[in-house]
Amino acid sequence: MLVLRPVQLTDLPQLQRLARESLVGVTSLPDDSERLRDKILNSCVSFEQNVRNPGPENYCFVLEDSTHQSLVGCCEILATAGFDEPFYSLRNRHFNSASRELNIEHGVPALSLCHDLSGHTLLRGFHIDPRLAKTASSELLSRARLLFIAAHAQRFSDTVITEIVGYSSDEGHSPFWDAVGKHFFDLPYAEAERLCGLESRTFLAELMPQYPIYVPMLPQAAQDCIGRIHPDGQDAFDILEREGFETNSYVDLFDGGPTLFARTGNIRSIAQSQTAQVKPGASIDARGRYLVSNDSLGNFRAIVAELDYLTGQPLVLDAGMCAALGVAEGNQVRLIAL
Repeated sequence: MLVLRPVQLTDLPQLQRLARESLVGVTSLPDDSERLRDKILNSCVSFEQNVRNPGPENYCFVLEDSTHQSLVGCCEILATAGFDEPFYSLRNRHFNSASRELNIEHGVPALSLCHDLSGHTLLRGFHIDPRLAKTASSELLSRARLLFIAAHAQRFSDTVITEIVGYSSDEGHSPFWDAVGKHFFDLPYAEAERLCGLESRTFLAELMPQYPIYVPMLPQAAQDCIGRIHPDGQDAFDILEREGFETNSYVDLFDGGPTLFARTGNIRSIAQSQTAQVKPGASIDARGRYLVSNDSLGNFRAIVAELDYLTGQPLVLDAGMCAALGVAEGNQVRLIAL
């Protein structure tokens, strides 16, 4: 059985393996043991703190194959993007110019460096074993974070964003980076993303051009990358799009990948999830597949389960499900259909 839970320090070796396997562009997963150790310790502190309003907390989760005691995925929630330092992105909007004498008005799309998205809750660090992509396991890894937000709403903003990894070739080349960022850093795309993961995107962003970049002046290959998703990031995009997330006018400043945005209260797994009391049972006449989580904090757990559920009735879980979730008779769980 696959179980989503908070990361632990003992997960460090396997978390680094996941970081090594993740897409270039997932900068919150650096392949560096010290940085990952700090991330785990920071996450542990975040789960332990008594939080009434969202701050700098970072909640890191891992997807564990309990049968083989191995990690097959990971994800994070940063409570407040830009809390400690500006959260930079590129705003993609039209720049309008007009001439009364010539009776001409023209709009040109332009990219402007900004930190407009600071203050939103940020979903990041999504990575899953490629063999589990586009399965219920992907849904569990991505959407269980939303059940956690539903259970602990005071810890998060009323808006949620996520950056989807933009296009790069199999060799790690990004046409967008080559046309924009490389001129200011003289670094390959993969190396810039690696430095961003090891240090901070702030020092890189501060060297980016401070004036608008007019899109028509970029090579066509770079223009085509604006808002384009890396093929391996499509699964993550599709899951959140079904949750009600929408693209907006912001893109990643390194690869031009799209940013998704949603009002927290409108997200499907938050707005439509239900709570029920647990009733242990020996067997279940399953009639649907659900995401199920407890409402715990540090002991948060989530699974995918075949269930028979009627609104307002106790939820029958077998012994394996109860053990995986760490719940007993009368405890409350949260669930939503896949």
